[in-house]
Amino acid sequence: MIRKATLLAALSAALLAPLVAVTPGSAAAKAAVTAQRQSYTVSISSITPEAPRNLTDEIKITGTVRNDTGADTSGLQVRLRYLNQRFADRATMATYLSDQNTATLPSSVSTRNSFMDLPPLAAGGTAQWTITATPVQLGLSTFGVYPIAVDVAQYSVPQAAVRTVLTYAPATPQKLPRNRIAIALPVIDQPHRATDDAAFVDDKLSQSLAGRGRLADLARIAQSAPATVTWVFDPALLDDVSRMTKGYTVKTKDGEEKKPASAEATAWLTTMRSALAASPVVATPYADPDVAALAHQGLDTQTHRAIELGGQTARTLLNRNATTNLNWPADGVLDPDALDLLSVSDVDTVLLNATNLPPQQPVTTTPDGAATLDSVNGPVTALVADAELSRLFEPASSTSTLLSTQRFIAETAMIAAEPGQTAPRSLVVAPSRRWNPNPTLVTALIKTAGKLPWLQPVKLESIKPGKGAVPRAGLTYTDQDRKEELSRKYLDPVKDVWSKSQLTSLIMQQKTQSRFDAAVLRLTSSAWRNSTRAGRSVTSEVKKAVDDRLAEIKITGASPDSPKTLAGSNGVVPISVKNELGVPIELYIDIKSDNPELLTVNFAQPEPLTIGGGQSGTVQVQMNAAPDTSGDATVTVQLKTADGQPYGKPQRLTIRTTGYTGIALVIVGAALTVMLAAVVTRLLRRRSQRKLARAAKNRESESV
Repeated sequence: MIRKATLLAALSAALLAPLVAVTPGSAAAKAAVTAQRQSYTVSISSITPEAPRNLTDEIKITGTVRNDTGADTSGLQVRLRYLNQRFADRATMATYLSDQNTATLPSSVSTRNSFMDLPPLAAGGTAQWTITATPVQLGLSTFGVYPIAVDVAQYSVPQAAVRTVLTYAPATPQKLPRNRIAIALPVIDQPHRATDDAAFVDDKLSQSLAGRGRLADLARIAQSAPATVTWVFDPALLDDVSRMTKGYTVKTKDGEEKKPASAEATAWLTTMRSALAASPVVATPYADPDVAALAHQGLDTQTHRAIELGGQTARTLLNRNATTNLNWPADGVLDPDALDLLSVSDVDTVLLNATNLPPQQPVTTTPDGAATLDSVNGPVTALVADAELSRLFEPASSTSTLLSTQRFIAETAMIAAEPGQTAPRSLVVAPSRRWNPNPTLVTALIKTAGKLPWLQPVKLESIKPGKGAVPRAGLTYTDQDRKEELSRKYLDPVKDVWSKSQLTSLIMQQKTQSRFDAAVLRLTSSAWRNSTRAGRSVTSEVKKAVDDRLAEIKITGASPDSPKTLAGSNGVVPISVKNELGVPIELYIDIKSDNPELLTVNFAQPEPLTIGGGQSGTVQVQMNAAPDTSGDATVTVQLKTADGQPYGKPQRLTIRTTGYTGIALVIVGAALTVMLAAVVTRLLRRRSQRKLARAAKNRESESV
């Protein structure tokens, strides 16, 4: 009786399903029916061979079914669903695979080996299944990709299903072209330090390097990846990891926590160096700056410096052959302004998202992955990543490695078989720049690409625009793309810190790059697009460090309470500068009177003043007070670099004048004459008194 009741319920559901689909609110009703039927989970564990090549090849598919209904069930059957009509194009295949409705599964169900009855299944229990078939049984006859699915049915009513595709790859009358495929894998992170010292703003990097962390997974992929895979590194990440190998501190709410030298950081760097010794390595500009934002906000210099510093860092810490002529912008999009800025910094190749450089006209086939863009500095090669192939390297859901591999085989096979090909095309794979990869999946896809007869893995640098490339519409940069950039409000303080930081090198006797270049470039990282609050916090730390550095060179004795005295109507006033740095500096001193009607300054400095580390330097400044005046006047003293840029804030000094002129000189002269007469009179009187005393003494001696 129970079995009959179950059968009746299942048949009723099957009869009612079409009615539900045509009633008002059918979308919601269909979703409800689908949800009710998702009481079983069916999964595919293996498909062999991945792409059968002969009509008689045995296709073996295995998997499991899990009973999630909460009750014991029976009458279950696993079936292979298929169609012998291949997909017309990639878009049709994508639509099929995204459909979750069991009512639209392939209609054909084989009556031979392509089904399997399952024993009664307890609640929560699982059962394994195996289905076999041949291309002949499935009606496959020509090269192409065909829809298949495996469903679990109860008394012939589908309960749940998993969709996939099967690529049938027999020999073709005309040999398929071997399309070139280049895979670019990013190793890009966010900055974890403010300045170049050992203080980290967080401890996320150590977590990413350990165990199943994101960077640890990338190292696992690198160990098995062939030398054709191109790796794109952010040199600032290498810098941070390298610093961790020497011990560091992490800022916490309670202060700073000391961390020992990281063994994981050392192992990661060692692994990457050895694994990628023969692989192409591209260095992003240091800290992966938001180049589009820098171009739009007038920070052109920073891009050039970031490219230069990025190359130096990557070659030192990872691979001496790291290149910088390729740029992968944030989100894979840029506009003509950003392109021009990159081109004048010797970038001749950019890696872009497909939406940023669409075909000029809609196409039904896959365009070549390379095109040419015009820039202010000449032609630039644009490499356009294939959106679907790139997504397969980081599926949004928990898609299995098997299904992703089957999809990859199918996508590339359909591209190879697209009509109109006269020569091999180029395909570019580039997952999102801060991805979280699955090592098993990525390794499997790379391995699969290397063995498919219609693909030829190549290095990214070898991809060049072909003569038959589909015309592109030009760079498409939307308002939303512009909104994603770092804002002017965010970058204005960064621009100010950059300007100040450059002074710290311009003041040096031995001119070098600013010690704060890396720190300020971290502030321009595209990572702060989605975390401006954290970026502003780091900006404040860098600003403080720069200000403290500037303050180590200062004018001494500049207190308003300690005026310098100018004796007379003119004279020389010494002005001293203290250098608390450990290196020699050279500077100029600009002095202007704030009260020119009372005090004038006559000072020329043809050569810079050189001051050794920890020493002071002094200049003698000629000043002239106005006639018949005395009292206080002020002068403004500004230190300047060799190229005339103000260094630090101007300082105001008080000059106290004591000059006498005109009648004051007559009075002073008369006073001096009176004083002189009094002194002479006093001297003569004393001389007369001494003579009288000697005469009296002589008379006394004679009387005795």
